[in-house]
Amino acid sequence: MKKFLLLVVLFTLGWQMTAVAQNRKMTKAEREAAWRAERLRKKAAEEAREHAQDSTAFVQAVEALRSGSWALEASNVTFNNGVTRFVTESTNFVSINNGQGTVQTAFDNSNVYSPNGLGGITLEGSVSGERMTQDSNGNIFYSYTVVGPSFSAMVYVTLAVNSNQASARIDPDFSGQSMTMNGYIYPYSTAGIFQGTASYY
Repeated sequence: MKKFLLLVVLFTLGWQMTAVAQNRKMTKAEREAAWRAERLRKKAAEEAREHAQDSTAFVQAVEALRSGSWALEASNVTFNNGVTRFVTESTNFVSINNGQGTVQTAFDNSNVYSPNGLGGITLEGSVSGERMTQDSNGNIFYSYTVVGPSFSAMVYVTLAVNSNQASARIDPDFSGQSMTMNGYIYPYSTAGIFQGTASYY
């Protein structure tokens, strides 16, 4: 009888320990599932936040173009021969403000004389012929002419939908050296640009 009772006790304890172990495994699995769900939730929230920020930046960029007060700060410049140079955003830009257009390059060649003192050129002139269109995907195309005392250049801006990321192709009349600046468009009042000495041709 004692042996039987002992076997019953051992069996009961063994079953309880097995049940506890299974519960622990389930709890761990549930914790992992909850962790994954929380991770997915945070990722979705972050993506939604980034999308909202991009959309806001796009709206601000479009409004800046329409108001004629904006700057495209370039992180790189691509020349018509295919060569790309990475540059400083604050000194490489295309802008319009108060009817004046500016195109500036600065390649940090401190040991080489440059017209604007920044290793490049700064062209200023009045703006005319502004035209803005939008394709079926929502991308913005904006073009205009900037005319200085003895030069003119056509500027073609492309603004990607739901972003302030943009490019500006500059076709000057004083040379066949067209180039494209790639960067981001900001309202002129918030742009962090630094202008050198204007060049006149």
